[in-house]
Amino acid sequence: MSTRRRAAGAIRNKIIITGIAGRLGRLLARRLHRDSDGGAIIGIDRREFPGRPRDIEHLKVDLRSKKARDIFRGEDVRALIHMGLMHDPRMTAAEHHSWNVQGTARLLDACASYGVPKVIVLSSANVYGPRPDNTQFLTEDAPLNAGLHFPAIRDLIEVDMLASSFFWKQQSCETVILRPVHILGGVRNAPSNYLRLPYVPTLLGFDPMVQVIHELDVVEAIVRALTPNVRGIFNVTGPGELPLSTILRELEKPAVPIPHPIAHAVLTTLWRGKLTSFPVPELDHIRYVCMVDGARARDQLGFRPRYTLKETIRAVNAS
Repeated sequence: MSTRRRAAGAIRNKIIITGIAGRLGRLLARRLHRDSDGGAIIGIDRREFPGRPRDIEHLKVDLRSKKARDIFRGEDVRALIHMGLMHDPRMTAAEHHSWNVQGTARLLDACASYGVPKVIVLSSANVYGPRPDNTQFLTEDAPLNAGLHFPAIRDLIEVDMLASSFFWKQQSCETVILRPVHILGGVRNAPSNYLRLPYVPTLLGFDPMVQVIHELDVVEAIVRALTPNVRGIFNVTGPGELPLSTILRELEKPAVPIPHPIAHAVLTTLWRGKLTSFPVPELDHIRYVCMVDGARARDQLGFRPRYTLKETIRAVNAS
């Protein structure tokens, strides 16, 4: 419950987006700007925002700072969309924890203090972790096991858990946690970067089933999460699942099968020499299955992916 009384008749018309200068943030901002009902869009991001519409406010402040908290003071914030997480595997664990976990905690505290009625946190289906003993389709109640073998993702799991705790503690706030599968498009994330390689390394003897989703379908899921009375945790899936080898054939990318021990040793050497952006634990994503059940998003959000598997796969070539 808010610790301050809301001003009588206050009009809540501001949507705050963290990470607005990233590819996904820019796509979301333009979508909300296009469909705007007169509300204001405010972005928090220390990076530049190329092509920013003139009436979208961009605040280049640290999301952990008092300046970021002050944005919520006017009591006219309609929603926070938090997608400004740090995913750079080269940053230290301390830097990741400070930005992702402490930053998220401060944002959620501001939302509680000023009575923000809607909070949307963009997490990832990767929090479940690829494992040889995973069931076919994991539901939202499945344990978040990714951190067992991938320490760099532990802070993302902690952010997800912070949002889950906020969901239960702040009953007056409609909290939504979205866990999309591998996002493909112009985004500079691990799956899209991997599929953009001229020669794609695979693991000899492994061809896992993979779920992918178009970046614009993720934007659509976020927009649907803004609907009043929607709250909860949702896996967000794309148009289907298919073997990794089929994705590579669709992209006409030559696969380079490598035995796992050799791939592990080579990637370790490249990582230590700062010659790759892929940490060694990423190998599990092209080795084991991690597929999720998107029924809850279909039933409660009314979410259906608009892009076909072919369109989604080819989106990695988007600029």
